[in-house]
Amino acid sequence: MKEHPLLKSKPKMIGVLTSGGDAPGMNAAIRAVVRTAINKGIRVLGVNNGYQGLIDGDVVEMDLRKVSNTLHRGGTILKTARCKAFYNLEGQIKGRNMCLEMGIEGLVVIGGDGSFRGAKALTALGIPTVGIPATIDNDISCTDYTIGFHTALNTVIDAIDRLRDTTESHNRCSVVEVMGHGRGDLALYASVAGGGTACWINDPDNRIGFNVERDIIYKMRTTLRTGKHNFIIVVSEGITDVHELAKEIQEKTGVESRATVLGHIQRGGEPCAFDRILASRMGFHAVELLEHAIGNRVIIISKDEVTDMDINEALEMPGKVNYRMLEINSAINI
Repeated sequence: MKEHPLLKSKPKMIGVLTSGGDAPGMNAAIRAVVRTAINKGIRVLGVNNGYQGLIDGDVVEMDLRKVSNTLHRGGTILKTARCKAFYNLEGQIKGRNMCLEMGIEGLVVIGGDGSFRGAKALTALGIPTVGIPATIDNDISCTDYTIGFHTALNTVIDAIDRLRDTTESHNRCSVVEVMGHGRGDLALYASVAGGGTACWINDPDNRIGFNVERDIIYKMRTTLRTGKHNFIIVVSEGITDVHELAKEIQEKTGVESRATVLGHIQRGGEPCAFDRILASRMGFHAVELLEHAIGNRVIIISKDEVTDMDINEALEMPGKVNYRMLEINSAINI
């Protein structure tokens, strides 16, 4: 591996922080970074409260026991916060200077694409930094899956299964708003797994051309004629007012309809086995890179192989929609 030009030997100390929205599995990633580094003879400082904590020098030395009993915990033991100061060069330089002052020779940043922009800036300023994708939205296009996505998906499916019990009992339609922030994976996968009659997600390329009259009202009317009288409609957040949509559905189909906004319960809870394993693999790989002074990389999983790619390339990748999954959802959830 090629060494960073400012670092000619294995680092004596690295840092790890979590940034952006919390996601189940972040603690598993922290644990993997800490224990892998210690196993390699590298000290680790945990940075509290994301990039703001880095600027403030709010750190704690991590040892093996600091990460005991964290593998199964949701949220992040290092806390997380958005840091406006780190959006500009002045804040980034403060972060770099604090790294130098505390002896941090490399940094692992666990978060989303905004967090990776900070990682890119720190690497350019001489601190090799590696990003680990952790967000329930699965909106990092360079990786098949992000840490937290599968756990959040299971949470959504559990909610949909519970809602179905009451929709079946009352012959109702439940309109369920799912998190996504411009990316529809959580809603789409939940619709396929939860039997969503229709799934309305963001489509930046406008290939879907979603139409409420055609894709919800007409489909429900058609399905009613086949003997089905209860429905689940899954909508990705930010597209429409789901309460108004439920009213429209009820007026046009005669099916009593209710809207449910799942909100932040989707972020919480114990990470599932998939996310614990993914976080552990990614944390291990991140330390391997920093061991050789390689920064400006994002850890990814592709075809079940954990590897890495350049942050610049990762940030430039456009969002993607799984149109095949949309086709499957439309065909089988009738």
